[in-house]
Amino acid sequence: MTNPAAPDGAPGGATIGVDVGGTNVRAAKIRPDGALSGLLKVRTDSMSSIPDLVEGLVRRLLDDDVVAVGVGIPGRLDRDGRTALSAGFVNLAGVALGELLSARIARPVILDNDAHMALVAELAVGAAKTADHVVMFTVGTGIGGAVAESRRLLRGRGNAGQLGHLTVDPAGPACKCGRYGCSEVFVSGTAVNGYIADAGLPKGTTVESLLRTRDHDPAAATVLDRWAEAWRHAIDSAVAAFDPDLVVLGGGLGFAAATVLQNAAPTSPWFDCPVVAAVLGDDAGVIGAGLRAFSA
Repeated sequence: MTNPAAPDGAPGGATIGVDVGGTNVRAAKIRPDGALSGLLKVRTDSMSSIPDLVEGLVRRLLDDDVVAVGVGIPGRLDRDGRTALSAGFVNLAGVALGELLSARIARPVILDNDAHMALVAELAVGAAKTADHVVMFTVGTGIGGAVAESRRLLRGRGNAGQLGHLTVDPAGPACKCGRYGCSEVFVSGTAVNGYIADAGLPKGTTVESLLRTRDHDPAAATVLDRWAEAWRHAIDSAVAAFDPDLVVLGGGLGFAAATVLQNAAPTSPWFDCPVVAAVLGDDAGVIGAGLRAFSA
């Protein structure tokens, strides 16, 4: 991939972008300019298996205009991008989802990490469209990550950019990856729910409600400050490693995370870097998956 934005003379028609998350699976038709239509969403904990959920959504959108499908999944893939290698909040380890879906719908299918898909979209039509070197965290049930160097996704052996597994505190809680104290266990939506419970706040309290009440509610301020401090450690480590022009926070809690960080300065001037919320929000993964599918 060079510049992920759709080039002049890009193929016509449409693709279907699918974003498999820890809470929901989302899908929509995507045009070469990134325009989205027909957005569908189902809960990941439906009685159906993930491949069946994905196929069901794709079939609801599929028509003669659709030339390919892109699917973003959490976790690591093999080097060829065919099979999921690791489980997490969504257990797809060992599943060759792309091949399985392609055989069922008779269309090419591109499979990639969900955060990679989101960064493709933000580079093309979102918050990073004027940046060259970008670090992106996607903030939801867990934490995804992706890095672009000179507007190209940084992949290493295939799975570089696992920013949810930067160590924040090696003495911290166990992570699904098998280590302890990863950023995911401190800054994800799951972690925030834990902070809310620790503060004695009612179950179902949202980060948005905490932001509204923080100035006069000490418990809300405590939760947000705890979250912001953990974010600061994670972002400073990413900046130290990649020296980006921009850090983008996406996913369902990206805007809230960027907001709390306004009051949390870098731990050292060495790690000063602009941090912004993703423009495309929850749609980034779907749009990026659809844009990637044009190269199938």
